[in-house]
Amino acid sequence: MGLDIVSTNGQTPLDEDEKEGLLIKSITTQSELNEFEQQNIEKAMLWLRSKKFNTEEILSEKFVKDLHRRMYAGVWKWAGDFRRTDKNVGISKHHILTALKQLLDDCLYWIQHNSFPDEEIAIRCKHRIVQIHCFANGNGRHSRLMADVMMEKIFHLSPFTWGAANLVKQGDPRAAYIKALKKADAGNYAKLLAFAKS
Repeated sequence: MGLDIVSTNGQTPLDEDEKEGLLIKSITTQSELNEFEQQNIEKAMLWLRSKKFNTEEILSEKFVKDLHRRMYAGVWKWAGDFRRTDKNVGISKHHILTALKQLLDDCLYWIQHNSFPDEEIAIRCKHRIVQIHCFANGNGRHSRLMADVMMEKIFHLSPFTWGAANLVKQGDPRAAYIKALKKADAGNYAKLLAFAKS
């Protein structure tokens, strides 16, 4: 009996090779998967709280990959590795490295030149990471945690609350989140920032 998960609105479907990367073979349902992933994410958050990082460390390919690895390494063999397949969202797998480098360089420039308010820089970074879709799965949760890391470790502000809801589950908060992401796709970050702060 394999992993029986159904991708819903805004979620990235896994191909069969990616499903084979599941490390806990007793997981068979989406709810079980979510539970194990959340336990792993909580460990990643403890790691983040115990470390000091400077801006250049956070805005590096190594940190982006390390954070994803720490969030999912107990669940997925490919945690922290850039995806090797094209998806229904995100850019071509061949352009991930270049696009991520451009984004991280942009973020550093925005910070150094006060191009946008601090919160907006974190939101713009989060949004672009989701657009790139670096990983086979977990991009939304990873990008939200990246924004929170920027808020806390770079800007010394409180992390976002993200609607104080579980955005993995379907429902009104997730629908509002997806709607705000679509507005950001068109260059309007106000709704995504407002949602992040709600």
